Amino acid sequence: MTASLTAAAAGFGTGLSLIVAIGAQNAFVLRQGIRRDAVLAVVGICALSDAVLIALGVGGVGALVVAWPGAVTAVGWIGGAFLLCYGALAARRVLRPGDAALRTEGDSTGSRRRAVLTCLALTWLNPHVYLDTVLLLGSVAADRGPLRWTFGLGATLASLVWFVALGFGARLLSRFLARPAAWRVLDGLVAVTMLAMGALLIAGT
Repeated sequence: MTASLTAAAAGFGTGLSLIVAIGAQNAFVLRQGIRRDAVLAVVGICALSDAVLIALGVGGVGALVVAWPGAVTAVGWIGGAFLLCYGALAARRVLRPGDAALRTEGDSTGSRRRAVLTCLALTWLNPHVYLDTVLLLGSVAADRGPLRWTFGLGATLASLVWFVALGFGARLLSRFLARPAAWRVLDGLVAVTMLAMGALLIAGT
């Protein structure tokens, strides 16, 4: 039971660290939330898409490990290196901040259909989504062995919590997230988490 909770917590922390990175998808969800325009549809698409991609990553990498035990070492090095690079980039943003606030201005989507199509494009046409969910989360999950699905469940829950908070709590979060200093704090947490997990993943291979 303790091992399962630990794996789920690790998945939640890793998933959240990846999801809160500044990007077009988060900006779009925040903007929709502020305008109260198709919020449920947009949040549902983002969370469900992440769940599918995380499952593909966990299942695909897990199957590879079963077929080729040597993949554990390869996946460990690849995932660890990616985590270290990701953490280093987050640390760089803390030390050399730019105009990092989420932008919420712009024209209204105009219709639920347009909002849905825009959200689908921002989610499925973004290559970083596949790197984060399929490759990175799948790699880290594989290191958990039989608890990899528990890890994946934790990451999926993190995605759901984040997008629900961002979409439905947008009016409360917008003022905070519009400040570059707030994203420096988030990036600092991301950097510490990613660097620590990357080092531990490589050390364990």
